[in-house]
Amino acid sequence: MNRMFRITASVALGFAALIVNTHPVAAQTGSSVQADKRTLAADVRAEFLHAWNGYKKYAWGNDDLKPLSKTHHNWYSEPLLMTPVDTLDTLVLMGLDEEAQKTADYIAKNLSFDKDISVQKFEITIRLLGGLLSGYQMTGDKRLLDLAEDLGNRLLPAFESKTGIPYRYINLKTGEVRGEETNPAEAGTLIIEFGALSKLTNKPVYFEKAKRALKAMFERRSKIGLIGTRINVETGEWTNKDSHISAEIDSYYEYLLKCWKLFGDRECKAMWDKSIPAINKYLADETKTGLWYGHADMDTGKRTATTYGALDAFFPAVLALSGDMKRAKRLQASSFLMWNKHGIEPEVYDYVADEVKHPGYPLRPEIIESAYYLYRYTKDPRYLEMGKKIFEDFKKYCRTEAGYASLKSVITKEKSDTMQSFVLAETFKYFYLLFAPEDTLEFEKVVFNTEAHPIRATWKSEEKD
Repeated sequence: MNRMFRITASVALGFAALIVNTHPVAAQTGSSVQADKRTLAADVRAEFLHAWNGYKKYAWGNDDLKPLSKTHHNWYSEPLLMTPVDTLDTLVLMGLDEEAQKTADYIAKNLSFDKDISVQKFEITIRLLGGLLSGYQMTGDKRLLDLAEDLGNRLLPAFESKTGIPYRYINLKTGEVRGEETNPAEAGTLIIEFGALSKLTNKPVYFEKAKRALKAMFERRSKIGLIGTRINVETGEWTNKDSHISAEIDSYYEYLLKCWKLFGDRECKAMWDKSIPAINKYLADETKTGLWYGHADMDTGKRTATTYGALDAFFPAVLALSGDMKRAKRLQASSFLMWNKHGIEPEVYDYVADEVKHPGYPLRPEIIESAYYLYRYTKDPRYLEMGKKIFEDFKKYCRTEAGYASLKSVITKEKSDTMQSFVLAETFKYFYLLFAPEDTLEFEKVVFNTEAHPIRATWKSEEKD
């Protein structure tokens, strides 16, 4: 197992656009905070192992652990090793080399996509394709790249619509598609994975299909620059015109920006530059409690809802990545306010009524992702303190004997029998990276996919040769 993100010179490969200040934490944080960081990183690592070992004991070979019943859950009729694939790069980053090697071997020997099952293209792309690609880059194990290429080929027929917008579901064996209604997130959150696959295999088709889909969504924005929640794949007509940065739209915006950051694609940069003014004009909402982003009609810009939630909390990270640190800081403060209302964040919160609309908490990572970005860019210790508080609450309310459990309600703190793979792929990873030594990962030289799989532009040196 090559710890490429720590040891080898190849980690220097990447792109300059993301370079940030990498000086040590400002002096005012003091040595005690540095010591606390080390302690917190060790605690996160230990809790990650608690959850990972729970999965291994009760759900190994299956997709997810059910931590209360100590059983397993599979997404489809046959498992696709969601948790092992999603977790591999976290194992590497935490220095668990032997465990990572065993997991990579197990994946290479046991994962097959030759299955007569219809899968959700978006989730399979961000979790499995993204996990295999980052795993390959971190370990150098070509078996993982071969699996990624096989999966990419099986997903390609999903893009064969009249509009270029991909269908939601595809059968991995037959290529049969279904799901004529989709959303911007599922159609537009593909180019990081498919683009990286193109670069790593020297086969442009993957990037081209994903780029066409991304452009097809952008070209259907309204006259005021907003997009809706749902669209018909075959006609290109909007079926739901509610606009926001939340579920079903969220990562579409994220990938416009990250496409430019990872691939230097100027069209993606132009699409981001044309989208963000409308977001800030019509969705941003100044209230007495701070800056929030709500909902509006995509055609008129009229406010339709004053809700924000756990998924929206990714946006401070994207704003920071774009260079808008002022808004990023203010929105992160609002996310943390939402978290502290009940000691843990709800899925949906009405920031004007000060009321929880959907009380569940599926162990989401977005708020800690944004704390990590803001800390790396600003070195402000308040984000370490924020992360510490979030982790303490996370552990207090969600830890179980077998792992970590979602909450049915952040108000009652009643647990739910689920621990999806993203908990190990994202939530624990971002907690760890916030507190771990900064050379654990060269933040300025990677782009995270929306499942927190770090991708490096290793191909850029080859393109210069």
